[in-house]
Amino acid sequence: MPRPIARVLTLLELLQSGGVRTVAELANRLGVDERTVRRYVGHLLDLDVPVESMRGRHGGYRLASGYRMPPLMLTDDEALAVLLGLVAGRRSGLMTDAASETATAKIRRVLPARLRHRLDAVLGSVAFTAPAGEPAVPDASVLLAIADAVTHHRPVAVRYTSADGRQSERTLHPHGLIAHSGRWYVTGADPALGEDRTFRLDRIAHARTLPGTFDPPDDLDPAQRLLTGLATAPYRHEVVLRIRGSAERIRTRLPASVAVVEEDGPWSRVELRVERLDWVPGVLAALDLPFVVERPDELRHLVAALAVRLAESARRTPE
Repeated sequence: MPRPIARVLTLLELLQSGGVRTVAELANRLGVDERTVRRYVGHLLDLDVPVESMRGRHGGYRLASGYRMPPLMLTDDEALAVLLGLVAGRRSGLMTDAASETATAKIRRVLPARLRHRLDAVLGSVAFTAPAGEPAVPDASVLLAIADAVTHHRPVAVRYTSADGRQSERTLHPHGLIAHSGRWYVTGADPALGEDRTFRLDRIAHARTLPGTFDPPDDLDPAQRLLTGLATAPYRHEVVLRIRGSAERIRTRLPASVAVVEEDGPWSRVELRVERLDWVPGVLAALDLPFVVERPDELRHLVAALAVRLAESARRTPE
């Protein structure tokens, strides 16, 4: 592509990003003088692109409001970012296979052959680990409706199916959307119960924005609230440990979605709720830190049994 044409297209791309761009800024971004910028603007006007000139100290150029943008123009880095995002979203279960594949195909069709082959080489060589558990993709209309309610602090009515199959109509003041381990969640306040709740989006069949607004709490961290909720959910066993080590070190084996860790000097208090205890001794051994089991007693027996098995294996010699 001849350099002047490429610069005119780059100018259009800069204007498409929105706002007023000064002549000096555009000249610096394009690597030309201000007179050349005005000539490039004239080329866009000849192509019926409605570029408006803004006068004054903060004047410059902008695209007319409501102008329908031409097809996207992507650099090599931008095309790679978009395609990797689509593939990662599909592999992690955060978007449907159909939507990701059709969007990927549309982008690949308009890419130059040189760039398409390079991107295919990247996509063919990269590997993605599977998300923990079965990925669950929410309905797009539900995701968009709740995202809009979160942004504008609007209540939303949802039709929800719980894990045991019970269906209910809920009103929620949504605080945030979180994508975690192959699933989408929404956290918020349930005004009818007067408490905070967390819902999986794939279990919401319908979401409808209600009139009015609400004030979200200050210093809100929806992601941390979700992780704490997952770590403190009711399970069969409640485990309390004292581990000599920092929270940062402990979280390498017991992440925030599994355990609540509170530092207290050189020791940390660790709480987790689990359905089964058999995996906990192995995690404690992998941490390689001194620890005390406060409860339950059953875990002490499992740790001791693991220690015996490890000692027996250490004494065993090859035949």
